[in-house]
Amino acid sequence: MSKMSRLGQKLYDGSVSVDFVGRRLIWYSISAGIVAVAVFGLVNKGLNLGIEFEGGVEYRVSMPTGGATDEGAAEIREAVAQTADEEGITAAESPIANTSGDDIIRVQTEPLTNDQSTTIAETIQETAGVGVDDVSQNAIGATWGAQVADRALLGLGVFLVLVVLFIWAYFREWKMSVGALVALGHDLVITVGVYALSGFEVTPATVTGILTILGFSLYDTVVVFDKVRENTKNLARSHRTYREAANLAVNQTLVRSINTSIVALLPVAAILYVSVVTLGSGALKDLALALFVGMAAGTYSSIFIATPFASQLKEHEPAIKAQTARVLARRAKEAEAPVGATAVATPHRPVSASGAAKRAQPSRKPRSQRGKRR
Repeated sequence: MSKMSRLGQKLYDGSVSVDFVGRRLIWYSISAGIVAVAVFGLVNKGLNLGIEFEGGVEYRVSMPTGGATDEGAAEIREAVAQTADEEGITAAESPIANTSGDDIIRVQTEPLTNDQSTTIAETIQETAGVGVDDVSQNAIGATWGAQVADRALLGLGVFLVLVVLFIWAYFREWKMSVGALVALGHDLVITVGVYALSGFEVTPATVTGILTILGFSLYDTVVVFDKVRENTKNLARSHRTYREAANLAVNQTLVRSINTSIVALLPVAAILYVSVVTLGSGALKDLALALFVGMAAGTYSSIFIATPFASQLKEHEPAIKAQTARVLARRAKEAEAPVGATAVATPHRPVSASGAAKRAQPSRKPRSQRGKRR
């Protein structure tokens, strides 16, 4: 049996335990610090919304293999900005230009008219030294972008409502629904904050990734909650408090959660590396970043946030308080008893003399006289 298997067995039977629930204030403090950094990035830098959300015009310039370089993208960006100043095209004064792989350069501007879009396209052709067919345009109106954003928020809201209803119906416990929502909100804020701090573009692929990681986080949380329900099913007959039973559930699922997360994160990390280093910008990079950050945050929240928070809410119930008091009183009584003490015998009344005490009592005969009659 490997060390990990032995550790998992010890965690499962309780011979080795990490106090996740009892030390919840430590985990809350760590999460609060991470969330504060994420909110700071979101407030100060803001999200780099893609063209699908804000509207605008995207130009894709097809270059010879290996011709899409950062220097070439910078040159096109400066040329477009200069043309915008000369022609009075304010919507193109701050274009965004970057590479996508080694043969595509993407240029984005704010919404333009048809004539303005043609002027910018001609400038890109001249600067990049390509033909008309090598520059494609994709115009998205601001209204359509606002609709995409509204639909994304609507989908997120529907997802959260369904989460609450599902957990409430499955576990018959609204406190677990609150714990799951707190964990999901924790994961969502951290993921969005990382996008703000990194400057990655928010695209529909990002929204897809966020909804996916929320589902992953919820799955991990439900597994732990199911074990909590199993451990607390006959809590009144056990010698544990609710906090101890919930903490045991987290320890019993700890190895499984870690292994599942590592297996899921490794391929996502590989996709993120390839999409950033090799492919450059694109939907794959946006999706991979959301998946990687969200899965890591979801693993943390399912262990350190969801169960400790739900347990904290549950411990305020009168029945749980009474069970905790009984367990602690029993342990205090056992601790007061001296080590190795045995039960004290009940004293009996003195033995009174009987009539048989005055009779001659038989004596043991020698072996030579046994069996002989006088």
